[in-house]
Amino acid sequence: MAFTSILRRSASSLAPLASRLARGQRSYHGAVATTVNHFNFSRKHTQPTPFVPTPRYYSSHSSDQSLVRVIESEIKCAEETEDLDKVEEIPSSFPFKIEDTPGIQTVTLKRTYQGEDIQVEVHMPDLVTGEDDNDDNQNDDNDEHANQSSIPLVVTVSKGNGPVLEFSITAYPDEFQIDSLAVKNPEDSEDQIAYEGPDFHDLDENLQKAFHKYLEVRGIKPSTTNFLHEYMLNKDSKEYASWLQQLKRFVEA
Repeated sequence: MAFTSILRRSASSLAPLASRLARGQRSYHGAVATTVNHFNFSRKHTQPTPFVPTPRYYSSHSSDQSLVRVIESEIKCAEETEDLDKVEEIPSSFPFKIEDTPGIQTVTLKRTYQGEDIQVEVHMPDLVTGEDDNDDNQNDDNDEHANQSSIPLVVTVSKGNGPVLEFSITAYPDEFQIDSLAVKNPEDSEDQIAYEGPDFHDLDENLQKAFHKYLEVRGIKPSTTNFLHEYMLNKDSKEYASWLQQLKRFVEA
């Protein structure tokens, strides 16, 4: 009887403890669940959204068509120039044979004079438009040619297989000036630097005049350079128009 009473007292004293343990376990699991749910919620709402660039699509076809329209507009302007279809009649007194290949920026003149072979390489004109050139020439007020268009010439005079006399010339509409003079030997190696004499403008004035006369006798004279100016202006216009047509065909292909 006494033993039974002891068991009842022990059970009654342990019951509150068990109840507290159960409540504590439930509270612990509840707290853990709440913490996990809160972490998942925070992670879901605070995780940065990855940056995905929006692709841009460009149409090469539309871009090419836009370029073609600009080129066509430039072609129209080029075709309206007076020089495009202008045909320069070669004067009867012009002493050279003209070799002009379309697509090449130079023209070659050839003639024979008293056993000498004379060749002139004519380059595209250096144009002075009078618009943007004023600033470039503001320091050249003392230069009478500052506002004149010009064409570069390279004149060679040869006699058989011997040395060649080479002149670099700037030709203006009604006159020309010699920029340099050199005696070149075809047998000289390209690796060798030949002495080409002093600057032409440093030569004695009488010697300079004598070389001007030397070239005039061989066909390099104001009437020749005047015609070449008109001829090269026409060629420049034609070559530009042809170049634009080539650009258009390439873009459209």
